[in-house]
Amino acid sequence: MYDQEKYEPLEASSFFSDGQSYRPQISETVARGQLRLDSHYYEGKVDGELSYDLPVPVTKELLTRGKERFGIYCTPCHGHTGKGDGIIVKRGLKAPSSFHEQRLRDMPVSYFFDVITNGYGIMYSYASRVPTADRWAISAYIRTLQLSQNIDYDQLPDEDQSQLQ
Repeated sequence: MYDQEKYEPLEASSFFSDGQSYRPQISETVARGQLRLDSHYYEGKVDGELSYDLPVPVTKELLTRGKERFGIYCTPCHGHTGKGDGIIVKRGLKAPSSFHEQRLRDMPVSYFFDVITNGYGIMYSYASRVPTADRWAISAYIRTLQLSQNIDYDQLPDEDQSQLQ
């Protein structure tokens, strides 16, 4: 293979009858692993709108994975509680929005998936770094953080209420 002829992109070739080295894609084909028909799972959208529902079941394993991935990818900027007080802020960079702002608490859960996927503002896309399943796990965990920091006293279980008294 070392001695075989090598072509630069779009360079002429005598191997194929059309004289081109670059082969056009075959129509109506999809590269392996790229068929993404489920727009709810891959884009977070149902009928073109962001979804309030997760496309995966909420389980303890999902939230555990989300917490782990959040700790790896999100805490440097957003902090452990999602208040936007991560280490980068302590180093002088701009603080991201707190997940506990009412504006973000009212957003659909797929909003967080969309931002992780496509980026927003100064946050760049994590689509190439975080697999789709992990983006949903992180989104679910963010919603859990929001609930944990903004729950009413009456909604707490009796054992937690007794600890606060």
